[in-house]
Amino acid sequence: MKYRYLPVLAFSLITALAQAEPVARMESGVLVNASGMTLYTFDKDVAGSGKSACNGPCIALWPAVSAAGDVKPEGVFSVITRDDGSKQWAYQGKPLYTYSVDKKVGDQLGDNFKEVWHVVK
Repeated sequence: MKYRYLPVLAFSLITALAQAEPVARMESGVLVNASGMTLYTFDKDVAGSGKSACNGPCIALWPAVSAAGDVKPEGVFSVITRDDGSKQWAYQGKPLYTYSVDKKVGDQLGDNFKEVWHVVK
């Protein structure tokens, strides 16, 4: 599968993301992490709140897209601080997650899961 980095990303953001987990857009428009795994948002997260509503058992099933503590947000990407103090990437203010059931690149098994989880496009 071919990836192209988002045009809104400046070289500084690509460098910052490389410290944690780079985000790319597949030709289909879906955002993926450095491993090519699909990224998701959760409807219970409030955009721009700086918080994640996915904690406890939820985070085991929906792992957060980790950000290094010293990365700088830019453009549509920001960083939130989770309840446990770790950092997580957000897209347009919504925290980003992968889905533990997705096993291979291109899997999107979490899309519309319980009508509250959605592939990021």
